[in-house]
Amino acid sequence: MARDMTRGNPLKLITLFSIPLLIGNIFQQFYNMADTVIVGQTIGTGALAAVGSTGSISFLVLGFVMGITSGFAVVTAQKFGAGDMSGVRRSIGTSVILSAVLTVVLTAVSMTLTRPMLELMDTPSDIIDDAYAYIIVIFGGIFASFFYNILSCVLRALGDSRTPLYFLILASLLNIGLDFFFILSFNMGVAGAAYATVLAQVVSGALCLVYMTKRYPQLKMRREDWRFERRFALDHLKVGLPMALQFSITAVGVMVLQASLNSFGSEVVAAYTAASKVETVFTQPMSTLGVAVSTYAAQNLGAGDYRRIKSGMRSSLILAAGSILLATLAVTLLGRFFVSMFIDQPTEEIFSYAQMYLNTIAVFFVPLALLNLYRYALQGMGSAGITVLAGATELVMRTVACQILPGRFGYLGVCLASPMAWVGACLPLIFIYIYKIKHLIPQPKRVIVGVDVKPQVVEAPLQTAQKGAADSIDSRE
Repeated sequence: MARDMTRGNPLKLITLFSIPLLIGNIFQQFYNMADTVIVGQTIGTGALAAVGSTGSISFLVLGFVMGITSGFAVVTAQKFGAGDMSGVRRSIGTSVILSAVLTVVLTAVSMTLTRPMLELMDTPSDIIDDAYAYIIVIFGGIFASFFYNILSCVLRALGDSRTPLYFLILASLLNIGLDFFFILSFNMGVAGAAYATVLAQVVSGALCLVYMTKRYPQLKMRREDWRFERRFALDHLKVGLPMALQFSITAVGVMVLQASLNSFGSEVVAAYTAASKVETVFTQPMSTLGVAVSTYAAQNLGAGDYRRIKSGMRSSLILAAGSILLATLAVTLLGRFFVSMFIDQPTEEIFSYAQMYLNTIAVFFVPLALLNLYRYALQGMGSAGITVLAGATELVMRTVACQILPGRFGYLGVCLASPMAWVGACLPLIFIYIYKIKHLIPQPKRVIVGVDVKPQVVEAPLQTAQKGAADSIDSRE
């Protein structure tokens, strides 16, 4: 099921790669939201607010996991695009070793600081105990998140976006079943939902591992593939850490927003939580396109074909236009219906707060889509460090908005915080991408043979670009 994205029609390749990835991402959201929906429907609004209030803290840590494993997989995709299967295996071995070390560190730090972070964010006193009971289990299961993400990212680096989808669907169904089992049968409350999430993720990762060993004999690891080489590990960290920090920096901004939101009370927190879950589902096509472009760009970078990266971005912009239209219609016209799925007997006030958020963000879906495309394209091109600057811009914009706007506009000011961050982050990324792609593609040299002779165009050979691909990327940063 591996897909070589260095040849063929870019629009077709990105579309075919994106479809199973989109379905998988939607199921990933259902997988994550199952806890929220079932908790809200079976335990109550307070429990829903408790789980929802941990979202930013969870994203701070688990976003780091997703970012760094995606970064490691960029190196894997580049090796695959270059046809270096030995390099692919070495990349996998290095990624696993680094992930094991990071698992120990992140688990210890996050479980120690969970309660202080909840208190720092002014989590309402009536939900803070449930919030802690839920998130401490999630952080105890960081190993499961690393386990699944590193394997699924490797498969996607090879162009296989379908296999992770199948196992994710199975894990999502298992998560739902375990939620009801732990909450209703064992009366474990919100902690039961967290245990269900961790266990389902372990199962999904195990299935990916079994499949890889049987389906891809070329990935069968050898002793030399596990040899830790400092320079090669640094190559992975140079891409992975900036991507991880980008997620975490964004999460810090979301934590600032959550703290501002908490001051409005648990009912507003519940409304915002439900609305943000609706947003997450219908903006998945935008983030999915970004992931597809990252793999596409990484493979073509490895092959030294920079013009294909540019044509792939043009195709992705066309697909993004359709995703923007779909998301806008869904959240503005059907927002009330979807919000009711998360809360049992929501009040009109909750509906009003939720719809205000959805209507506000719908106006800014264009910069959100562009942010996803250009950020992931630059990551795939090996420029992960640049995207950290975009994450820092998001943090600054979101923090400033949370400090100023709620005081002037109340809850609407909280709703405007994320859109302001999207706008501030996407603009510099667009200009950086244009500059970078212009300097990657060799410019034609004009040689005047005679006065009356038309100029001849001599292009720099592709082999030269291939030979210096990695070095030119690093030097231009």
